[in-house]
Amino acid sequence: MDKDGGPDWNGLLKWSLAHGDGTNPPRALSEEDRKWFMEAMQANTIDVVKRMKEITQVMKTPEDVLESQGVTPENIEDMLDELQEHVESIDMANDLHSIGGLDPLLGYLKNSHAGIRSKAAEVVSTIVQNNPKSQQLVMESNGLEPLLSNFKSDPSTNGRTKALGAISSLIRHNQPGISAFRLGNGYAGLKDALGSDDARLQRKALNLIQYLLHNDKTDRSIAAELGLPKLMMHLASSDDSLVREAALSGLLELAQDKTSGNNLPDQDKLKDILKTRIEGISVMDKDDLHAAREERQLVDSLWKECYNEPSSLREKGLVVLPGEDAPQQPPPDVAGKMFEPPLRAWAAARPAPKDDSDAGSEKKDAPPLLLGPGPSSNPNS
Repeated sequence: MDKDGGPDWNGLLKWSLAHGDGTNPPRALSEEDRKWFMEAMQANTIDVVKRMKEITQVMKTPEDVLESQGVTPENIEDMLDELQEHVESIDMANDLHSIGGLDPLLGYLKNSHAGIRSKAAEVVSTIVQNNPKSQQLVMESNGLEPLLSNFKSDPSTNGRTKALGAISSLIRHNQPGISAFRLGNGYAGLKDALGSDDARLQRKALNLIQYLLHNDKTDRSIAAELGLPKLMMHLASSDDSLVREAALSGLLELAQDKTSGNNLPDQDKLKDILKTRIEGISVMDKDDLHAAREERQLVDSLWKECYNEPSSLREKGLVVLPGEDAPQQPPPDVAGKMFEPPLRAWAAARPAPKDDSDAGSEKKDAPPLLLGPGPSSNPNS
Protein backbone atom coordinates (compact mmCIF):
# COMPACT_ATOMS: atom_id res chain seq x y z
CA MET A 1 0.00 0.00 0.00
CA ASP A 2 1.18 3.56 -0.60
CA LYS A 3 1.25 6.30 2.01
CA ASP A 4 -2.33 7.29 1.17
CA GLY A 5 -3.63 3.78 1.78
CA GLY A 6 -4.13 2.94 -1.92
CA PRO A 7 -2.49 0.26 -4.05
CA ASP A 8 1.29 0.66 -4.38
CA TRP A 9 1.30 0.78 -8.17
CA ASN A 10 4.82 2.25 -8.31
CA GLY A 11 6.11 -0.57 -6.15
CA LEU A 12 4.34 -3.14 -8.32
CA LEU A 13 5.86 -1.63 -11.46
CA LYS A 14 9.38 -1.64 -10.05
CA TRP A 15 8.95 -5.19 -8.79
CA SER A 16 7.67 -6.47 -12.15
CA LEU A 17 10.48 -4.76 -14.07
CA ALA A 18 13.09 -6.16 -11.71
CA HIS A 19 11.72 -9.70 -11.98
CA GLY A 20 10.63 -9.83 -15.61
CA ASP A 21 12.74 -7.55 -17.82
CA GLY A 22 14.16 -10.50 -19.75
CA THR A 23 17.79 -9.74 -18.85
CA ASN A 24 18.03 -12.24 -16.04
CA PRO A 25 16.99 -15.89 -15.88
CA PRO A 26 13.75 -16.48 -13.93
CA ARG A 27 14.15 -17.25 -10.28
CA ALA A 28 11.87 -18.66 -7.65
CA LEU A 29 10.03 -16.07 -5.57
CA SER A 30 10.80 -15.92 -1.92
CA GLU A 31 7.89 -16.38 0.45
CA GLU A 32 8.22 -12.71 1.43
CA ASP A 33 8.06 -11.55 -2.21
CA ARG A 34 5.11 -13.83 -2.92
CA LYS A 35 3.21 -12.54 0.12
CA TRP A 36 3.89 -8.90 -0.79
CA PHE A 37 2.78 -9.43 -4.39
CA MET A 38 -0.46 -11.21 -3.43
CA GLU A 39 -1.34 -8.54 -0.86
CA ALA A 40 -0.70 -5.79 -3.42
CA MET A 41 -2.92 -7.44 -6.01
CA GLN A 42 -5.74 -8.34 -3.63
CA ALA A 43 -5.79 -4.81 -2.24
CA ASN A 44 -7.43 -3.58 -5.44
CA THR A 45 -9.76 -6.52 -6.10
CA ILE A 46 -13.50 -6.51 -5.45
CA ASP A 47 -15.66 -9.58 -4.93
CA VAL A 48 -18.44 -8.49 -7.33
CA VAL A 49 -21.16 -10.79 -6.00
CA LYS A 50 -20.36 -9.78 -2.43
CA ARG A 51 -20.45 -6.13 -3.45
CA MET A 52 -23.80 -6.60 -5.22
CA LYS A 53 -25.19 -8.18 -2.06
CA GLU A 54 -24.06 -5.14 -0.08
CA ILE A 55 -25.77 -2.85 -2.60
CA THR A 56 -28.89 -5.00 -2.38
CA GLN A 57 -28.85 -4.58 1.40
CA VAL A 58 -28.81 -0.82 0.94
CA MET A 59 -31.64 -0.91 -1.60
CA LYS A 60 -33.75 -2.95 0.83
CA THR A 61 -33.17 -0.52 3.71
CA PRO A 62 -35.97 2.01 4.34
CA GLU A 63 -35.21 5.53 3.22
CA ASP A 64 -35.62 7.03 6.68
CA VAL A 65 -33.07 4.58 8.10
CA LEU A 66 -30.58 5.52 5.40
CA GLU A 67 -31.14 9.21 6.10
CA SER A 68 -30.52 8.65 9.81
CA GLN A 69 -27.16 7.12 8.90
CA GLY A 70 -26.20 10.11 6.78
CA VAL A 71 -26.84 8.50 3.39
CA THR A 72 -27.89 11.09 0.81
CA PRO A 73 -29.76 10.68 -2.50
CA GLU A 74 -26.47 11.48 -4.23
CA ASN A 75 -24.86 8.52 -2.42
CA ILE A 76 -27.62 6.27 -3.72
CA GLU A 77 -27.11 7.55 -7.27
CA ASP A 78 -23.37 6.81 -7.02
CA MET A 79 -24.18 3.35 -5.73
CA LEU A 80 -26.50 2.72 -8.68
CA ASP A 81 -23.74 3.89 -11.04
CA GLU A 82 -21.49 1.23 -9.53
CA LEU A 83 -24.21 -1.41 -9.79
CA GLN A 84 -24.68 -0.55 -13.46
CA GLU A 85 -21.01 -1.30 -14.11
CA HIS A 86 -21.31 -4.68 -12.43
CA VAL A 87 -24.43 -5.74 -14.36
CA GLU A 88 -22.79 -4.99 -17.72
CA SER A 89 -21.86 -8.65 -17.42
CA ILE A 90 -24.87 -10.75 -18.44
CA ASP A 91 -24.11 -13.28 -15.71
CA MET A 92 -24.03 -10.57 -13.06
CA ALA A 93 -27.24 -9.06 -14.47
CA ASN A 94 -29.01 -12.39 -14.04
CA ASP A 95 -27.47 -12.94 -10.61
CA LEU A 96 -29.02 -9.71 -9.32
CA HIS A 97 -32.40 -11.43 -9.15
CA SER A 98 -31.02 -14.54 -7.42
CA ILE A 99 -29.46 -12.46 -4.64
CA GLY A 100 -32.69 -10.52 -4.12
CA GLY A 101 -31.65 -7.24 -5.72
CA LEU A 102 -34.03 -6.95 -8.67
CA ASP A 103 -37.25 -6.14 -6.79
CA PRO A 104 -35.72 -3.37 -4.63
CA LEU A 105 -34.09 -1.93 -7.75
CA LEU A 106 -37.50 -1.80 -9.44
CA GLY A 107 -38.81 -0.18 -6.27
CA TYR A 108 -36.36 2.67 -6.84
CA LEU A 109 -38.31 3.51 -10.00
CA LYS A 110 -40.96 4.90 -7.63
CA ASN A 111 -38.50 6.83 -5.45
CA SER A 112 -39.36 10.42 -4.60
CA HIS A 113 -36.00 11.67 -5.92
CA ALA A 114 -35.88 12.19 -9.67
CA GLY A 115 -32.18 11.38 -9.86
CA ILE A 116 -32.66 8.00 -8.21
CA ARG A 117 -35.59 7.16 -10.51
CA SER A 118 -33.47 8.00 -13.55
CA LYS A 119 -30.44 6.02 -12.35
CA ALA A 120 -32.60 3.03 -11.51
CA ALA A 121 -34.05 3.09 -15.03
CA GLU A 122 -30.53 3.16 -16.47
CA VAL A 123 -29.57 0.09 -14.46
CA VAL A 124 -32.74 -1.74 -15.56
CA SER A 125 -31.94 -0.87 -19.17
CA THR A 126 -28.46 -2.39 -18.82
CA ILE A 127 -29.79 -5.51 -17.11
CA VAL A 128 -32.33 -6.37 -19.82
CA GLN A 129 -30.24 -5.32 -22.83
CA ASN A 130 -29.94 -8.33 -25.18
CA ASN A 131 -30.80 -10.53 -22.20
CA PRO A 132 -34.00 -12.61 -22.61
CA LYS A 133 -33.69 -14.16 -19.15
CA SER A 134 -33.58 -10.80 -17.37
CA GLN A 135 -36.29 -9.43 -19.66
CA GLN A 136 -38.54 -12.23 -18.47
CA LEU A 137 -37.58 -11.69 -14.81
CA VAL A 138 -38.36 -7.96 -15.02
CA MET A 139 -41.69 -8.66 -16.73
CA GLU A 140 -42.59 -11.23 -14.06
CA SER A 141 -41.73 -8.66 -11.38
CA ASN A 142 -44.11 -6.18 -13.06
CA GLY A 143 -41.21 -3.88 -13.89
CA LEU A 144 -42.84 -2.51 -17.04
CA GLU A 145 -45.63 -0.78 -15.08
CA PRO A 146 -43.47 1.76 -13.18
CA LEU A 147 -41.38 2.32 -16.30
CA LEU A 148 -44.49 3.18 -18.31
CA SER A 149 -45.74 5.42 -15.51
CA ASN A 150 -42.43 7.32 -15.40
CA PHE A 151 -42.23 7.55 -19.18
CA LYS A 152 -45.69 9.08 -19.46
CA SER A 153 -45.86 11.26 -16.36
CA ASP A 154 -42.51 11.79 -14.61
CA PRO A 155 -42.11 15.53 -13.88
CA SER A 156 -38.45 15.21 -14.90
CA THR A 157 -37.82 15.10 -18.65
CA ASN A 158 -34.63 13.18 -17.94
CA GLY A 159 -36.68 10.69 -15.92
CA ARG A 160 -39.07 10.22 -18.86
CA THR A 161 -36.16 9.76 -21.25
CA LYS A 162 -34.37 7.19 -19.07
CA ALA A 163 -37.62 5.28 -18.52
CA LEU A 164 -38.23 5.16 -22.27
CA GLY A 165 -34.71 3.88 -22.80
CA ALA A 166 -35.34 1.07 -20.32
CA ILE A 167 -38.68 0.24 -21.97
CA SER A 168 -36.99 0.07 -25.37
CA SER A 169 -34.42 -2.39 -24.04
CA LEU A 170 -37.05 -4.41 -22.18
CA ILE A 171 -39.47 -4.99 -25.06
CA ARG A 172 -36.99 -5.37 -27.91
CA HIS A 173 -37.17 -8.97 -29.22
CA ASN A 174 -39.67 -9.62 -26.43
CA GLN A 175 -43.16 -10.22 -27.81
CA PRO A 176 -44.92 -10.39 -24.41
CA GLY A 177 -43.27 -7.09 -23.56
CA ILE A 178 -44.47 -5.48 -26.79
CA SER A 179 -48.02 -6.71 -26.13
CA ALA A 180 -47.92 -5.33 -22.59
CA PHE A 181 -46.60 -2.02 -23.95
CA ARG A 182 -49.60 -1.74 -26.26
CA LEU A 183 -52.04 -2.65 -23.49
CA GLY A 184 -50.39 -0.10 -21.21
CA ASN A 185 -51.20 2.67 -23.70
CA GLY A 186 -47.54 3.02 -24.55
CA TYR A 187 -48.27 4.43 -28.00
CA ALA A 188 -50.03 7.42 -26.44
CA GLY A 189 -46.86 8.05 -24.45
CA LEU A 190 -44.84 7.92 -27.65
CA LYS A 191 -47.13 10.49 -29.23
CA ASP A 192 -46.64 12.82 -26.26
CA ALA A 193 -42.88 12.31 -26.46
CA LEU A 194 -42.84 13.31 -30.13
CA GLY A 195 -44.64 16.50 -29.17
CA SER A 196 -42.11 17.40 -26.46
CA ASP A 197 -39.38 19.98 -26.95
CA ASP A 198 -36.58 17.66 -25.80
CA ALA A 199 -34.51 16.22 -28.65
CA ARG A 200 -33.26 13.23 -26.65
CA LEU A 201 -36.78 12.17 -25.76
CA GLN A 202 -37.92 12.69 -29.35
CA ARG A 203 -35.05 10.57 -30.68
CA LYS A 204 -35.73 7.68 -28.33
CA ALA A 205 -39.43 7.78 -29.13
CA LEU A 206 -38.80 7.85 -32.89
CA ASN A 207 -36.34 4.96 -32.68
CA LEU A 208 -38.78 2.82 -30.71
CA ILE A 209 -41.61 3.67 -33.12
CA GLN A 210 -39.46 2.64 -36.07
CA TYR A 211 -38.62 -0.65 -34.37
CA LEU A 212 -42.25 -1.39 -33.52
CA LEU A 213 -43.46 -0.56 -37.04
CA HIS A 214 -40.81 -2.84 -38.49
CA ASN A 215 -41.57 -5.62 -36.01
CA ASP A 216 -45.32 -5.81 -36.63
CA LYS A 217 -47.12 -4.25 -39.58
CA THR A 218 -50.41 -4.23 -37.66
CA ASP A 219 -48.96 -1.50 -35.47
CA ARG A 220 -49.00 0.83 -38.46
CA SER A 221 -52.76 1.24 -38.16
CA ILE A 222 -52.31 2.24 -34.50
CA ALA A 223 -49.67 4.77 -35.52
CA ALA A 224 -51.94 6.21 -38.22
CA GLU A 225 -54.92 6.52 -35.85
CA LEU A 226 -52.81 8.46 -33.37
CA GLY A 227 -51.46 10.79 -36.06
CA LEU A 228 -47.86 9.69 -35.61
CA PRO A 229 -46.96 10.02 -39.32
CA LYS A 230 -47.84 13.74 -39.26
CA LEU A 231 -45.69 14.26 -36.17
CA MET A 232 -42.86 12.37 -37.82
CA MET A 233 -43.15 14.54 -40.92
CA HIS A 234 -42.88 17.61 -38.72
CA LEU A 235 -39.77 16.23 -36.98
CA ALA A 236 -38.15 15.48 -40.35
CA SER A 237 -37.48 19.24 -40.39
CA SER A 238 -36.01 19.34 -36.88
CA ASP A 239 -32.88 21.35 -36.16
CA ASP A 240 -31.43 18.21 -34.54
CA SER A 241 -29.80 16.02 -37.21
CA LEU A 242 -30.37 12.78 -35.28
CA VAL A 243 -34.04 13.61 -34.81
CA ARG A 244 -34.32 14.23 -38.56
CA GLU A 245 -32.65 10.90 -39.35
CA ALA A 246 -34.88 8.98 -36.95
CA ALA A 247 -38.03 10.66 -38.32
CA LEU A 248 -37.02 9.96 -41.93
CA SER A 249 -36.27 6.34 -41.05
CA GLY A 250 -39.74 5.90 -39.55
CA LEU A 251 -41.40 7.53 -42.54
CA LEU A 252 -39.46 5.25 -44.88
CA GLU A 253 -40.63 2.24 -42.89
CA LEU A 254 -44.23 3.33 -43.47
CA ALA A 255 -43.67 4.16 -47.14
CA GLN A 256 -42.19 0.75 -47.87
CA ASP A 257 -45.35 -1.05 -46.71
CA LYS A 258 -47.50 -1.46 -49.82
CA THR A 259 -49.99 -3.82 -48.17
CA SER A 260 -51.75 -1.34 -45.88
CA GLY A 261 -52.68 1.35 -48.36
CA ASN A 262 -51.33 4.86 -48.01
CA ASN A 263 -49.62 5.11 -44.61
CA LEU A 264 -48.37 8.64 -45.29
CA PRO A 265 -51.04 11.35 -45.39
CA ASP A 266 -50.52 14.64 -47.17
CA GLN A 267 -48.00 13.54 -49.79
CA ASP A 268 -47.72 17.11 -51.07
CA LYS A 269 -46.55 18.33 -47.68
CA LEU A 270 -44.06 15.47 -47.47
CA LYS A 271 -42.69 16.42 -50.88
CA ASP A 272 -42.21 20.01 -49.72
CA ILE A 273 -40.39 18.79 -46.61
CA LEU A 274 -38.09 16.58 -48.67
CA LYS A 275 -37.42 19.39 -51.14
CA THR A 276 -36.41 21.63 -48.25
CA ARG A 277 -34.05 18.96 -46.93
CA ILE A 278 -32.57 18.48 -50.40
CA GLU A 279 -31.94 22.23 -50.63
CA GLY A 280 -30.30 22.22 -47.21
CA ILE A 281 -28.10 19.27 -48.07
CA SER A 282 -27.13 20.79 -51.43
CA VAL A 283 -25.51 23.82 -49.79
CA MET A 284 -23.58 21.87 -47.12
CA ASP A 285 -19.81 21.99 -47.11
CA LYS A 286 -17.74 18.82 -47.43
CA ASP A 287 -17.53 18.08 -43.70
CA ASP A 288 -21.26 18.58 -43.16
CA LEU A 289 -22.05 16.39 -46.17
CA HIS A 290 -20.02 13.53 -44.72
CA ALA A 291 -21.73 13.97 -41.35
CA ALA A 292 -25.13 13.89 -43.06
CA ARG A 293 -24.45 10.64 -44.93
CA GLU A 294 -27.39 8.75 -43.43
CA GLU A 295 -29.77 11.66 -43.91
CA ARG A 296 -28.75 11.97 -47.58
CA GLN A 297 -29.45 8.31 -48.20
CA LEU A 298 -32.73 8.35 -46.28
CA VAL A 299 -34.03 11.40 -48.14
CA ASP A 300 -33.19 9.83 -51.48
CA SER A 301 -34.72 6.46 -50.54
CA LEU A 302 -37.90 8.05 -49.23
CA TRP A 303 -38.28 10.21 -52.34
CA LYS A 304 -37.85 7.20 -54.60
CA GLU A 305 -40.30 5.13 -52.52
CA CYS A 306 -43.00 7.79 -52.55
CA TYR A 307 -42.60 9.28 -56.03
CA ASN A 308 -41.08 6.42 -58.06
CA GLU A 309 -38.15 8.48 -59.29
CA PRO A 310 -34.66 9.37 -58.07
CA SER A 311 -34.31 12.48 -55.99
CA SER A 312 -32.32 15.44 -57.27
CA LEU A 313 -29.65 14.50 -54.72
CA ARG A 314 -28.75 11.58 -56.96
CA GLU A 315 -28.55 13.84 -60.00
CA LYS A 316 -26.19 16.11 -58.07
CA GLY A 317 -24.02 13.20 -56.98
CA LEU A 318 -24.81 13.78 -53.31
CA VAL A 319 -26.27 10.39 -52.37
CA VAL A 320 -22.92 8.63 -52.55
CA LEU A 321 -19.88 10.91 -52.35
CA PRO A 322 -16.49 10.01 -53.84
CA GLY A 323 -14.80 7.46 -51.60
CA GLU A 324 -18.03 6.30 -49.99
CA ASP A 325 -19.52 2.86 -50.40
CA ALA A 326 -22.93 2.65 -52.02
CA PRO A 327 -25.73 2.33 -49.45
CA GLN A 328 -26.90 -1.13 -48.60
CA GLN A 329 -30.53 -2.13 -48.99
CA PRO A 330 -32.47 -1.54 -46.86
CA PRO A 331 -31.17 1.96 -45.96
CA PRO A 332 -29.21 2.49 -42.72
CA ASP A 333 -30.86 1.10 -39.56
CA VAL A 334 -30.87 4.33 -37.59
CA ALA A 335 -32.95 2.83 -34.78
CA GLY A 336 -31.03 -0.41 -34.36
CA LYS A 337 -27.77 1.14 -33.25
CA MET A 338 -29.57 3.20 -30.60
CA PHE A 339 -30.57 -0.03 -28.87
CA GLU A 340 -27.14 -1.67 -28.94
CA PRO A 341 -24.58 -0.43 -26.38
CA PRO A 342 -21.23 -1.78 -27.64
CA LEU A 343 -20.32 -3.88 -24.60
CA ARG A 344 -23.66 -5.64 -24.20
CA ALA A 345 -24.12 -6.08 -27.97
CA TRP A 346 -20.65 -7.65 -28.14
CA ALA A 347 -21.42 -9.93 -25.24
CA ALA A 348 -24.76 -10.99 -26.69
CA ALA A 349 -23.13 -11.94 -29.97
CA ARG A 350 -20.67 -14.31 -28.33
CA PRO A 351 -21.38 -18.05 -28.69
CA ALA A 352 -21.04 -18.65 -24.96
CA PRO A 353 -22.19 -15.53 -23.07
CA LYS A 354 -21.42 -17.01 -19.66
CA ASP A 355 -17.72 -16.89 -20.43
CA ASP A 356 -18.05 -13.10 -20.13
CA SER A 357 -18.60 -13.12 -16.37
CA ASP A 358 -15.22 -11.50 -15.78
CA ALA A 359 -16.62 -8.28 -17.28
CA GLY A 360 -18.39 -7.71 -13.99
CA SER A 361 -15.12 -7.54 -12.07
CA GLU A 362 -14.40 -4.01 -13.21
CA LYS A 363 -14.96 -1.35 -10.58
CA LYS A 364 -15.16 2.37 -10.05
CA ASP A 365 -12.57 4.08 -7.92
CA ALA A 366 -13.61 4.37 -4.28
CA PRO A 367 -17.18 3.01 -4.57
CA PRO A 368 -19.58 4.36 -1.94
CA LEU A 369 -19.82 1.76 0.81
CA LEU A 370 -22.94 3.18 2.49
CA LEU A 371 -23.97 0.11 4.50
CA GLY A 372 -22.07 -3.08 5.13
CA PRO A 373 -18.39 -3.82 4.75
CA GLY A 374 -16.63 -3.05 1.48
CA PRO A 375 -13.25 -4.02 0.07
CA SER A 376 -10.70 -4.54 2.79
CA SER A 377 -8.25 -2.16 1.12
CA ASN A 378 -10.38 0.94 1.63
CA PRO A 379 -12.56 0.67 4.73
CA ASN A 380 -13.01 4.39 5.17
CA SER A 381 -14.52 5.25 1.79
